[in-house]
Amino acid sequence: MPLAWAGYAWGSHLLTLGSLWRGSRARPLATLTFDDGPDPETTPRVLDALAEHGVRGAFFLIGRRAAAYPGVVRRIAAEGHDVGNHTWSHRSLWLCGPRATRREVLDGHDAIAQAAGQPPRYFRAPWGMTNLAMFPLLGPLATPCVFWSVQPEGRRPAEPAQQVARCARRAGPGAIVDLHDADGVPGAGARLTGALPGIVDALRGQGLTLVPLRDLL
Repeated sequence: MPLAWAGYAWGSHLLTLGSLWRGSRARPLATLTFDDGPDPETTPRVLDALAEHGVRGAFFLIGRRAAAYPGVVRRIAAEGHDVGNHTWSHRSLWLCGPRATRREVLDGHDAIAQAAGQPPRYFRAPWGMTNLAMFPLLGPLATPCVFWSVQPEGRRPAEPAQQVARCARRAGPGAIVDLHDADGVPGAGARLTGALPGIVDALRGQGLTLVPLRDLL
């Protein structure tokens, strides 16, 4: 049984080699992506900051949060950001069998499509944890799996200045930056609102143009 689970969960990460991790290094472009929303307080603040700086990115939304706050989702789509599926409940897919995985992927997709008025373009697994049941679901939905090349805050909190420094140090042409506009980690959304202007300035200071994910890929 442990070996079967290892193949189902860990073994599936061999398939991520064919997923999207970054754009071309040949062009000085980068994309900001945002996970775990929408949040009724912090996501609008993030959208305000992006609008002020003339940046469009990608929001990987949790289905049940999208269903709870459809107005925020509609604003994300209306302002030209890409919309992605981050599953229905943000449950680790390592803990989901095939049936539960199907519910997480499809219910998330449907809830986000209904809230946004358009289907999600991309998919991202919570914490980047995949399983073998996930990939066959994404093809018919036309939602390729997108990971990231820079993550300034992961499962441990990182203060705004630390996030800015990590982006400045790690990002380069083709970077996909993974940020969090809601509280997967407690306080993540608030920390991001403090960090976001500095992140934009740091990336532009390196000569990178911030574009929507659809343009990067």
